[in-house]
Amino acid sequence: MGFIVCLLAVCFCANAQQNMKVVATYPVSGNGRYDYLALSNAGKLYVSHGDQVNILDEQTGKEIGVIQGLSGVHGIAFDYANNKGFISNGVANNVSVFDLTTDKVTNTIATDKNPDGIIYEPFTKTIITGNGKSGTLSVIDPKTEKVIHTVSLDGAKPETAVSDGKGSLFVNLENKNAIAQIDMKSFEIVKTIPLAPKGESPSGLAIDVKNKLLFAGCDNKTLVVVNYEKGTIVNTYPIGDGCDGVAYNPNTETVFSSNGEGNLTVLKREGNTYKVSNVVTKAGARTITLNPTTNTVYMSAPDYSSTPDANGRKSMVPNSFKVLVVK
Repeated sequence: MGFIVCLLAVCFCANAQQNMKVVATYPVSGNGRYDYLALSNAGKLYVSHGDQVNILDEQTGKEIGVIQGLSGVHGIAFDYANNKGFISNGVANNVSVFDLTTDKVTNTIATDKNPDGIIYEPFTKTIITGNGKSGTLSVIDPKTEKVIHTVSLDGAKPETAVSDGKGSLFVNLENKNAIAQIDMKSFEIVKTIPLAPKGESPSGLAIDVKNKLLFAGCDNKTLVVVNYEKGTIVNTYPIGDGCDGVAYNPNTETVFSSNGEGNLTVLKREGNTYKVSNVVTKAGARTITLNPTTNTVYMSAPDYSSTPDANGRKSMVPNSFKVLVVK
């Protein structure tokens, strides 16, 4: 009887995974370009939005705060031990530090040019930014709020970085079609894993530490699965166009690729392969954050008009920015 119950539970979870859809949209105030969003363990959604970060209640979608006075926001990272948040400002070439309780900015840290992706790295207990125009990583001590190491990527443009928590950092090298592995003891590149010709211009990146896998979302509508211990490509899967974010839920062994063309590719592990399905989302919803406990995905995007802006890009409809909730 117990086996039957377990089998039914597995089937139910698999069906629920395949039937994911947009269940809510949360309006976000203001106008401006956007990039990453992040979910804190306090249930706050931090959403990059031009020169500010909007803060929403995860459960209700209500806007509960705005961090202003920023400059070309890209990403948000959290250091819970020190009760601090960190925001990468790509235009100002710095990182803003804020208090996780009050959401007030307390300091600014200079980095190299165009800090973009930003993460908390648990092995070194540091904050790391990928600096797109400098081809470097800035390693920040969150206690002293100073850059303690600058890692050269030999002219490569860093995108998303992930850590195995055991001393290795992996960074997508967008212009090199590769992933760099960095030893967090020496702060040096110890291996470069090529993705070409199967993967081009990797952007989103996620990690499965249990199975020693990396999931790289690439511009050629391909998710490349890499065994990072061996440095080899395991498999590739089709995803939507314009991926800029990949998330992995170890609880359900599911990979999510957020694609700017207007869909979310869901890859559910079945044995040594993945079953692929797609969820209709919204054009421009290209970045992602995940609540692994509830298996809920959050993405952000505005509405677009048919008239291009002064730079020839799609023109955003004023006051149309929102967060999509998928589960």
